[in-house]
Amino acid sequence: MYNGFILLNCDLGAEEYIVEELKQMSEVQNAHLTFGAYDVIAEIQTQDQDSFEKAVAAIRKLTRVVSTMTLNIISPE
Repeated sequence: MYNGFILLNCDLGAEEYIVEELKQMSEVQNAHLTFGAYDVIAEIQTQDQDSFEKAVAAIRKLTRVVSTMTLNIISPE
């Protein structure tokens, strides 16, 4: 299982639209508006690394997303 978070910056006024779009994606477990350096945070969960990378790519291509930062969760072995 691959888990991580994506921090997003959006066009001004597009934050709620982006959160609703993220909630429609099966890989997104949660999506929230935030105050601070980023506008939205999304939690992603996939079965494998390839699916994780595809989900991140799809999120980065959403209309009105300006920039992202991906944080992969490291599971102890």
